[in-house]
Amino acid sequence: MAAKRLTADAIAEALVERTGHAFADRQRLQRALTHASARSTHAGVDYERFEFLGDRVLGLVVADMLLAAFPEAAEGELSLRLNALVNAEALSEIAEEIGLPELVRAGSDVRNLEGRKRTNLRADALESLIAVLYLDGGLEAARTFIHRYWQPRSQAIGAARRDAKTELQEWAHQAASGAVPAYRVDAREGPDHDPLFTVSVKVGSFAPAIGSGRSKREAEQAAAAALLLREGVWSAA
Repeated sequence: MAAKRLTADAIAEALVERTGHAFADRQRLQRALTHASARSTHAGVDYERFEFLGDRVLGLVVADMLLAAFPEAAEGELSLRLNALVNAEALSEIAEEIGLPELVRAGSDVRNLEGRKRTNLRADALESLIAVLYLDGGLEAARTFIHRYWQPRSQAIGAARRDAKTELQEWAHQAASGAVPAYRVDAREGPDHDPLFTVSVKVGSFAPAIGSGRSKREAEQAAAAALLLREGVWSAA
């Protein structure tokens, strides 16, 4: 995350080409890209509210895009495709692609984050940007931006795998004499609006596998997928 303080005008101008939108309310854009760590004691609420809205707008537009692109796909496949497009890793990659981290104001402790926490921070910033696009230009402005960066990724994703938890349950029935996968929440970190769950799953005598995610369900899916990959049920490709 950028250390220098950019003006609202500089941020807006930098994002015109990257988003395809000229922002009318540049102060709101600046607030949306200012992390709570760089705000005064009584500020910081906007950032979290923008994330909340942006997450919903992104989910709606991507879901609509997938319905149109894959008219024969079942709900389960659509859900897997959606999750692959809106998870923290995908958002962090797009944030990096458009150079968003350099436009975000954040405290020095936050700027130096690494690993999963940095991924989540970049994903949050992108959700905030989407919220401002929606508020400033309506759903069409947000849709244009989302289609620009998410549509190529939606086509690049191969045939979606089955739901990992379902796949693991069926495999466990055959490989572990009917054992049922047992999931356990090992850790929950982060603030209430942006938690990070770590979950382990164990099947019979097989060693447990661990996964993490921004919701308990996402972490369970990640753990199930990790076990399936480790045991050779799924390939890494």
